[in-house]
Amino acid sequence: MDDLDMTESLAPKSDQLDAIDLVAGPRTFTIQNVSKGNAEQPFNFHLAGFPRVWRPGKSMRRVIAKAWGTKASAYIGQSVTLFCDPTVQFGNEAVGGTRISHMTGIDEPLKVPLLIKKGRSAVFTVQPLAAPAPARDFLAEAALAGGDIDSLRALYKAAQQAGAPQDVLNQIRALATPADENPQT
Repeated sequence: MDDLDMTESLAPKSDQLDAIDLVAGPRTFTIQNVSKGNAEQPFNFHLAGFPRVWRPGKSMRRVIAKAWGTKASAYIGQSVTLFCDPTVQFGNEAVGGTRISHMTGIDEPLKVPLLIKKGRSAVFTVQPLAAPAPARDFLAEAALAGGDIDSLRALYKAAQQAGAPQDVLNQIRALATPADENPQT
């Protein structure tokens, strides 16, 4: 029997990241772009490697503005760790919501006073998040290998394990294949 993964089948039929997407645990995302939304949800945060946008609520937008300022261009390339907070209320009912636990671009815990209920506020704390390591440029490394077959083969394996695109793997493979084995000659 195949070991089937149900993850994709559990995704909500929604055009945005929902708190339910985070029930299994927090996830860290890098912001690729921010676009204009509608009156109720004014900003669409496009997340690298995630097919749907994140539309932070007003409280989390206040946290973002406090950490990174109010200009969306400053958000691109920043990362956030999001989690499902089951205590988030809508009216008098706890329905759960998406919250930020960690952010890049801050050096120490960030404390932001937020409205919890009408007339009641509390301090919300976000922890610093180390910036993700830049993606490896496997083709640049291949060029630096200077034709050393063993180095190129090791690089191919590293690129494969890192999930590099097939065209990158093909180029490294071509460089790692000695001329006498290359069918094009």
